[in-house]
Amino acid sequence: MTNYIAFLKKELLESVRTYKFFIILAVFFAFGMMSPLAAKLMPKLISYAQKDGMKISMPEPAAIDSWKQFFKNISGMGLISIVLVFSGILTSELSKGTLVNMLTKGLNRSTVILSKFTAMIIIWTISYALAFVMAFIYTAYLFKNHQMNNLLFSIFCLWLFGVLLLAVILLGGVLVKSGYGCLFVTGIVAAFLMFLNVFPKLQKFNPFSLTSYNVGLLTNSVKVSELKYVIFISCTLIIACVIGSITIFDKKQI
Repeated sequence: MTNYIAFLKKELLESVRTYKFFIILAVFFAFGMMSPLAAKLMPKLISYAQKDGMKISMPEPAAIDSWKQFFKNISGMGLISIVLVFSGILTSELSKGTLVNMLTKGLNRSTVILSKFTAMIIIWTISYALAFVMAFIYTAYLFKNHQMNNLLFSIFCLWLFGVLLLAVILLGGVLVKSGYGCLFVTGIVAAFLMFLNVFPKLQKFNPFSLTSYNVGLLTNSVKVSELKYVIFISCTLIIACVIGSITIFDKKQI
């Protein structure tokens, strides 16, 4: 446990020293602030862009439009930025040899995997929470009737999918030798889940639904109970990826 805490602190400090933590914070801060603003200003921008004689009727923006923009931004560019930043979290240290030195001194390999995974979750959670707080404040300020159904649960669903992506990044890091290879593995998994979501009968079992049902939860067109299988399968996949990462890394020749 002592080695785990020490290595976790090392990972968090490293993310600060390399500015990765601040980069992710800045990206998510921007998304959280811009989502309500974009929803509020979009009708005006479209009206300014209209040509003479052309009329485009736009409904009055509402709080739901702000959250639509929020989930679109976070599930898109937000998660992509997370993958890009963390793709080399394991492979970069192995290539530089810094991790090899610590392992030869007796550091348990499972400690390395668990510490890195925990550090990624902490950074993802803080960044995502910052984006949510900013979006909530600006939405409450800009829109009337900003109360949403199942908002926290919808936020949790996207957070859980982010954790699943981090677990896939971790597994990709022990399977390949480069950050680009890890990006490829993560991209293939994400694309496969996206493809499965095309089939309606598979959606209630597909973890990708955690990113596509968010607005439906807010409008009550999707019930919380409909996601019970998705959440269970996602948690199972996360555990499987972590266990697989530890098992493969233990046997990996460095």
